[in-house]
Amino acid sequence: MGITSAFFTATSGINATSRALSEIGNNIANAQTTGYKTRTVSFGDLFGASFGGGGTTNSLVEGRGVRVLGIDPSFSQGSLQTTPNALDLAIDGDGFFHVKDDNGDSFYTRAGQFGTDALGNVVNPSGLILQGYQVDDDGVITGGIGDLVLTTTQEVGTVTSEVNMSGNLSAGAAISTFDIDDPITTSAFSTGFVLYDSLGFGHDVTMYFNKTANNAWQYNIVGNASEFTVVPASTSADGNSELIATGTLGFTNGGLLDTEGAVTYYNAAPGTGLTFTNGAADIAAADLSYDFGTSVTTNSGSGTDGMLQQGGSSVILTQDQNGFANGTLAGTSIGEDGVLLGRFSNGTTRAIGQVLLTRFSNPDGLQPIGRNLFLESADSGDPLNGQPTTGGFGQIFANTLESSNVDLGDELVNMITMQRGFQANARIITTTDTLLGELVNLSR
Repeated sequence: MGITSAFFTATSGINATSRALSEIGNNIANAQTTGYKTRTVSFGDLFGASFGGGGTTNSLVEGRGVRVLGIDPSFSQGSLQTTPNALDLAIDGDGFFHVKDDNGDSFYTRAGQFGTDALGNVVNPSGLILQGYQVDDDGVITGGIGDLVLTTTQEVGTVTSEVNMSGNLSAGAAISTFDIDDPITTSAFSTGFVLYDSLGFGHDVTMYFNKTANNAWQYNIVGNASEFTVVPASTSADGNSELIATGTLGFTNGGLLDTEGAVTYYNAAPGTGLTFTNGAADIAAADLSYDFGTSVTTNSGSGTDGMLQQGGSSVILTQDQNGFANGTLAGTSIGEDGVLLGRFSNGTTRAIGQVLLTRFSNPDGLQPIGRNLFLESADSGDPLNGQPTTGGFGQIFANTLESSNVDLGDELVNMITMQRGFQANARIITTTDTLLGELVNLSR
């Protein structure tokens, strides 16, 4: 081709360095883009046909310039930056977030800027829904994968089935007989707690303790007359209070809990535990227990881990019951394993989902489509789903975003290098033009 081939060789160099400068500019432009992965242009040389030497080992191969072989992304870890948003998530390690659009099409991203939409779905700024493992009604994570939903979640109320307490009943208390019309005077000590029914409604009740003999006590549970149905004889004279249940406690002469008598209910329906006036389901006597510790005779226990009868004042040290009212989601937290833990207005917590991660055997083969999103391709391999912190997957950090992995120093150095390459190739063109001009002048 002679001297004119230099034009085409230099032009290929200009085109290649221009493409590289374009990618460098794109990297610099996205230096502050969350989850962005830097891209590098790969070059390959071009050679033409052999000439001279008749195709022997002495033949020469003419260089024809350079071409762009491909653009290689770098999925190295970006730095992690904390944010005030609890749904900002970052992956430390391998994996991508899996998001879907309204049509069910899947996309993958390292950018964990999430919030909620009007339906409570966890979405990214483009409205794509974050995917995760679902949970059952008890908060147990299942193998099912679907949309992660937050704000529409509610916690159904739970019926009280157990009341636990520990403390001390004063051994010096006077013996008395409990009277529903004068519970305070006829009792030595009292404590209040809440009984929850099947509708999630809480009923405030008071447990009064009175000493019936040496080392023998009785507890009497009193509630509001408008909330329980009992036999008429158990209602106070003023019609405001009702005695709903009675039980007994016996202590050894060392003050240890020895016996626990069966609970007697004063329900209008014989054999029934508690009947509520608000339409909630009855609580059977067998479905509600009172735990004062492991008594010596009744439970073959130590008698020291619950209620005691010792000198000094009567006091309740610990007390709890396992029922609660219905509640709405009041807040969330996300652990390193991706589990979304919901905090409800009734004070309970439970898992409401788990963020899943997806990885590929060749992430460099993913197809970028903009908006920090990738599509799987034949080169990337099939997506592999898994739980964070397991099976080679990275861990999740909440209140955190992964920064771009662009190194501005490297990009600026590359920019200068490509600029010089562009200038040198342009100089080849001007030099070749000058030489051709001299060649034309030979005819003058």
